[in-house]
Amino acid sequence: MARTALLNVMVQAAMKAGRSLARDFGEVSNLQVSVKGPGDFVSAADRKAEKIVFEELSKARPGYSFLMEESGVVEGKDDQHRWIIDPLDGTTNFLHGIPVFGVSIALETQGKLVAGVVYNPVMDELYTAEYGGGAFFNDRRLRVANRKEMTDCVFATGIPHLGRPAHGDFLEQQRRVMLNSSGVRRFGAAALDLCFVAGGRVDGFWETGLSPWDMAAGMVIVKEAGGFISDLDGGQDMFTKTSIVAGNETIHRKLRETVNGK
Repeated sequence: MARTALLNVMVQAAMKAGRSLARDFGEVSNLQVSVKGPGDFVSAADRKAEKIVFEELSKARPGYSFLMEESGVVEGKDDQHRWIIDPLDGTTNFLHGIPVFGVSIALETQGKLVAGVVYNPVMDELYTAEYGGGAFFNDRRLRVANRKEMTDCVFATGIPHLGRPAHGDFLEQQRRVMLNSSGVRRFGAAALDLCFVAGGRVDGFWETGLSPWDMAAGMVIVKEAGGFISDLDGGQDMFTKTSIVAGNETIHRKLRETVNGK
């Protein structure tokens, strides 16, 4: 696969940050036995990865704006282009030594998402997509699964944890999906969940309470793999409503209806 200059820039930034995270991930198990715990260390790893991505992208595309999980908004001279970055999606997995986490980078141009890269450095799994150019996994073309019946499908979701609202609502959503599917999985990294939909590892994904950096890159990758996405209400206000449903055309509709109890 011949990547465009834009994707090369994004891949380089994601992989450089990923290598930093992978080195730090190797130290996590040693920190589990400490009295203070690894929380401060993980925060430092997160910030370091974000700094790497910021510097790499700023050097390659001077003036672009940024929306980042750790540092928030950085306004650039070019307000038509914005990078949306999660330097460590799956922080809790990272903290516990679970190798399911990644660097997520998306580019938004004039309010439209046009490119996405997600990289899991421990598994060395790279997902890329650019508007109109298709989605790829380690240079292999991605397509969403083509199953049509909920009962044949496996779904991914995110479970609200301590400090998150709507636990009761989620339990009802999960109960409805469980009763109508082959299973529900919780991997702990929304960006990778969306990539798993794009590659057919799971048939669909839904979650609420997400931020733009959790979804942006994965949204591009799902769409370019032939998938459909929306918020839980069926619109395209995922960032505002902080919710998302993804799957092929049929399963996206059926999953959204099931989650909403319709």
